[in-house]
Amino acid sequence: MKRLAKLLMPLILIIMTAMISRQCKTGSGNEHGDYDLVIINGRVMDPESGLDAVRNIGIKEGTVRVITERNISGRDTINATGLVVAPGFIDIHQHGQDDENYRYKVLDGVTTALELEMGTADVERWYSERKDKAIINHGVSVGHVKLRMEVMNDPGGFAPVADAVYKPATDEEILKMKIGIEKGLNEGALGVGFGLMYSPASSKWEILEMFRAAGRTKAPCYVHIRYGGRTEPNSCISALEEVIAASAVSGAPLHVVHVTSIGFGLTPAMLQMIKESRSRSLDVTVECYPYTATQTTIESAVYNEGWQEQFGIDYEDLQWAETGERLTAESFAKYRKSGGMVIAHSISEDVVRSTIADSIVIIASDGMIDSGKGHPRGAGSFSRVLGKYVREEGVISLMEGLRKITLMPAQRLEGIAPGMKDKGRICAGADADITIFDPGKIIDRATYSEPSLSPEGISYVLVNGVLVVSEGLLQEGMHPGKGVRGETTF
Repeated sequence: MKRLAKLLMPLILIIMTAMISRQCKTGSGNEHGDYDLVIINGRVMDPESGLDAVRNIGIKEGTVRVITERNISGRDTINATGLVVAPGFIDIHQHGQDDENYRYKVLDGVTTALELEMGTADVERWYSERKDKAIINHGVSVGHVKLRMEVMNDPGGFAPVADAVYKPATDEEILKMKIGIEKGLNEGALGVGFGLMYSPASSKWEILEMFRAAGRTKAPCYVHIRYGGRTEPNSCISALEEVIAASAVSGAPLHVVHVTSIGFGLTPAMLQMIKESRSRSLDVTVECYPYTATQTTIESAVYNEGWQEQFGIDYEDLQWAETGERLTAESFAKYRKSGGMVIAHSISEDVVRSTIADSIVIIASDGMIDSGKGHPRGAGSFSRVLGKYVREEGVISLMEGLRKITLMPAQRLEGIAPGMKDKGRICAGADADITIFDPGKIIDRATYSEPSLSPEGISYVLVNGVLVVSEGLLQEGMHPGKGVRGETTF
């Protein structure tokens, strides 16, 4: 037995060393290091380790090198006295993927914004278009609905408007979509996106085949489920059953997007179903945004006949994003024909509050602003959570709020993108994506009439060690953002 132990000891030491090397460290380190930047006297909050204490941070070459109580110095210094120093916020549901929207995001403390629901049909081109041009980190899924539009020559933009909405796919078309998914995943897509409410003609078999393609490499499926509301047989419950079943059959991880804007009053029932699935070892996660109104294109299938009964709202609950006007039957018909973004006031505050409080729910914005017009979630989601629901209403603690906007979204992506293990936490060895804010002042200012107003209380933001927001002001000409890519092959 002693001989066996002696033989095994080197192997045990190797394993223990590897385990230790994977853990974030917050020890004293080398306080005399030649740091590019130091952050001193800040309240460092790390949701992974639970650290919540005044510390000094040394950053070099885009990486956190040390977190210590001792004095350190560097070429530049941020005095964070009275401020929280947190991991950069991660938005896993951000449609706006351009310079305008990245600016709104970073002023809301976001250092990584990902388009995972709708995705793209051409993953390599998507990343190439943003290389060395983005202020924040970015990433994309390969989108089923985008591939459906391509295969069926649908002329739609954000969402399909023709055959990709109304035409069942042939076996040949399904095969082409599967091949497109495999190609996209090989090119670094972060999973497979599904906008099932935008493509109602997609059969359950078609969707299962797409899940099977994802499941071959355990690529996550990010899903806008097929139906919203409580009207049977096309309720949010039956729609959730469909994708949970597809996940169970295929082995593909499942992420359910914006649960409150699908479930409405049935959101608690949907969360219960997701928890029961998780208890049976299914890999299912879920998100919401902190607002009582939705937004999408009025010409999409979402507003096909029967939407009033399905969603429990009427024309006066709809607001035209471009002008702010409330709609009538006449203006609805006009805008439905011309196309554009419409906001629907359809979710109760009680549902939003209870969903944010649920421990399994990630916060994500579903944001997209065009020339300053759109939904306030595109500019204020994360500050709203920390200001309204943490400080003002006490729905969740500050550490829990940070966990929902940093660690939890990072963990959702780690299986397909190992680089996300270095994001969503603040510790030695992590990427220097850092948001520094005043916990007593942080709050969203964006409204439905002025959706692009930047929040208050966010003082500094670093992306890969580069200071992109300083004293609340955007630093022009900075492009430190990197593409977050999946690592999977068939």
